Amino acid sequence: MENSMRTTTILTTASLLALATPLASIPVKAADLARAPIYYKAPQIEPFNPWMIRLRVLGVLPDTAGSSVNVAGAPALSSPASGLSISDQVVPELDITYFFTNNVAAELILGVTRHHISGTGTLTGLDVGKAWLLPPTLTLQYHFTDFGPFKPYIGAGINYTVFFNQSAANTSLTGPAVTDLHISNQLGAAVQFGFDYMLDRHWGLNFDVKKLWLRPNYSATVNNAIAVTGRANIDPWLVSGGITYKF
Repeated sequence: MENSMRTTTILTTASLLALATPLASIPVKAADLARAPIYYKAPQIEPFNPWMIRLRVLGVLPDTAGSSVNVAGAPALSSPASGLSISDQVVPELDITYFFTNNVAAELILGVTRHHISGTGTLTGLDVGKAWLLPPTLTLQYHFTDFGPFKPYIGAGINYTVFFNQSAANTSLTGPAVTDLHISNQLGAAVQFGFDYMLDRHWGLNFDVKKLWLRPNYSATVNNAIAVTGRANIDPWLVSGGITYKF
């Protein structure tokens, strides 16, 4: 009887221990899970791409005040009583920008314009002729990046304007006719300011204003006999707006 009771006690104790073992292990496993490291997915970092292009509508607005006209043998027609007028023009324009850093960039604009030249003052009514201008302009810019999608910038640089397809008017209804025209290519300074407003990572809107100092020398012939020389103060404002694409 005593042996039977001892056996029953041992079996009961073993059963209780067997039941207690998995219960006791639960807090340990939970604690282990609590101490396990939690891994988060790192945010994706977009690679820096230095290239940007813009397609804009460009208004070329010459400021010809101060242009000089010197007519050989006719002091009354020479400056300051006479001057030149050069027509405004609106054309499409492409620019390419390369960012050295997030703030510092270089911009090159490409476009051509065709302008009509006429006389002013004592030369009013004189049709001088037409010329095409290729004015590539390279500027070094500083872009401000602390205003969210609004990204203003300033810049300064150089312009080299090539005059091509120059043609004298050759006809005049009011008197003398310009029969020959030559305008020299010219190097000048440029300053600019503008801004991009980015709609997303790639696309944005742009507004830009540049001032060029462009004062080429010119020569012309009137009625195949009278020599005319001077300096054309073109000094245009370049006002543009369009679409930005950042690669």
